[in-house]
Amino acid sequence: MPTDVVFNYQDFGLPTECNGSILKTLNRMVSCGEICKLSKGKFFKTRKTVFGELKPRPEEIVKDLLEKGGKPIGYLTGLSIFNGLGLTTQVASIIQIGTNSKKNSKHRGAYTIKFVEQPNSIERSNIKLLQLLDCLRMIKNIPDSNTTQSCSLLIDRIKDLSKDERRTMTQLAVRYSPSTRALLGAIMEYIEEKECADRLFSSLNNLTTYNIGISDSILLNKKKWRII
Repeated sequence: MPTDVVFNYQDFGLPTECNGSILKTLNRMVSCGEICKLSKGKFFKTRKTVFGELKPRPEEIVKDLLEKGGKPIGYLTGLSIFNGLGLTTQVASIIQIGTNSKKNSKHRGAYTIKFVEQPNSIERSNIKLLQLLDCLRMIKNIPDSNTTQSCSLLIDRIKDLSKDERRTMTQLAVRYSPSTRALLGAIMEYIEEKECADRLFSSLNNLTTYNIGISDSILLNKKKWRII
């Protein structure tokens, strides 16, 4: 078994009658410090560095919750991706997963796993776009940052998308909250994606305001989108 890979007794491919013996052996290896136990029935080998032992990556810890039968059923989002996108320097002990159904939180070792309901179907091709939309939706909850800084970084991420990706992102955004659509619309207009911006603008109530707290210096057009 390579380091950083979470495994259980079923991964050894041995007959069912061996399961009890395998678990006993694995638990003895935990007691001897040869491997670590993540949660009930789940183990991993740590990677040792000069900075100490490293735990598996979040996507490895919850891999059984991200894919089933070769198809994605969830994706890392929120606190699990803010650091990787450069939105915060903090590393959370909470793993957030976007999923199409409501699920209760669970614990694995030192990690708390929380689920964020995603109204769009989850495909490999749209996960990156769903993650960006979730960042816009959660922009006020990004730790060790403020909405203006986060918005500036997200504008750069959306600028890097292709035209087709921006159109798909706009289509996916239609099923998000009005405040998310307003923020994405303002960004699309700012980067001169008029067709995307117009579609999002027409989906909004012209009497509603959105308290997001972004500076005029980042979104000069925020007044039009009723963002305050």
